[in-house]
Amino acid sequence: MRRLLRPVFEPDQPYRCSPRIALRPESFGALAYDFGTRRLSFLKTKLLVEVVRALEAQPDVHTTLDVAGVPDDQRPSYLKALEGLANTGTIERRD
Repeated sequence: MRRLLRPVFEPDQPYRCSPRIALRPESFGALAYDFGTRRLSFLKTKLLVEVVRALEAQPDVHTTLDVAGVPDDQRPSYLKALEGLANTGTIERRD
């Protein structure tokens, strides 16, 4: 049996929300629907939604967190959340 390798999440690289994803704002954050897999996920805070939307305009993830105003003590949890979103294809590296 062959295992598929997931791409490594590299916060010093540029990312974007995948074009397959539609974000629907909700009171808690947003629902993310993947038109490719039909998977529905939850972005649990409005700030995380802001970060995901801002990724495309920034040179890397760290700068995106700065621009979005993510507090220093919350950065590890945001990086972990973004890594999870990268692993599911919600966000992806861009060239």
